[in-house]
Amino acid sequence: MFAALLLADEQVLPDYRLGEMLWGRTPPETYQAQIYTYASRLRQHLDRQAEIVRKGTGYLLRTASGRFDYREFQRLCHAGRTALRKRNYSYATEALQEALALWRGPTLTDVTDRLLETAGPGIDEARMEALENRISADLALRRHEELTPELVALVGAHPLRERLRAQLMVALYMSDRQADAFAVYHGGRQYLEEELGVDPGPALRHAYQAILTGEVDGIWREPAAVPTGCHGADVIASVPDRLTIPSSLMGRAPRPELRHRPGMHTVKGGRRR
Repeated sequence: MFAALLLADEQVLPDYRLGEMLWGRTPPETYQAQIYTYASRLRQHLDRQAEIVRKGTGYLLRTASGRFDYREFQRLCHAGRTALRKRNYSYATEALQEALALWRGPTLTDVTDRLLETAGPGIDEARMEALENRISADLALRRHEELTPELVALVGAHPLRERLRAQLMVALYMSDRQADAFAVYHGGRQYLEEELGVDPGPALRHAYQAILTGEVDGIWREPAAVPTGCHGADVIASVPDRLTIPSSLMGRAPRPELRHRPGMHTVKGGRRR
């Protein structure tokens, strides 16, 4: 419930939606009373760093002196994207490195499976976009040699992310490894054809053409757009009216399967429950 309220970005979550997030398609008849109890328990642990407010038929959470790390991540990503677009590469990489340093592990901890499935992918995509933008800024600063090992590992872990592959091609070309850059392109083209039956997209084609003409300067100037659904309110608003995986976050009901992983949903400085 705490994670859902944080991700709602200070917008009201109606009781019925909270009930579906916690119990799925068939919440208990007493679900509103249980949600009321959960809100009361949460208030005991916020230490004035945030407040849970009853509004209409739902709840919203406002942060006061507390700092929500994902909101801070979004602020730094916006600053980094803006700086990259303005070609202020030093500030862009600084802001994006600070944003990525907030990541302590996989997204979300101790939430229901449905909330993880709904909110997790958008947050993870936001992290990957921030990483790619930081690499673009570093390429503009001519840090290609130190970037190459990182990019080799990233392409191996995310072979379908064409922007990462294009960045690796540019880093190799800038390191006087043109043949290796073309090999990365052809390897990606073959992988896309075998796995998805598609041709390379604009990012790979643009990088390939830029290397052919020797005009790679500026290929990193346009940062990625904000990924759809990466904002908390958008994520929560996209939850369907009916959820399919019943589970419970708190209470005396039989304990559901929870994901025990470090992640980003704490109000820093406060006690975590």
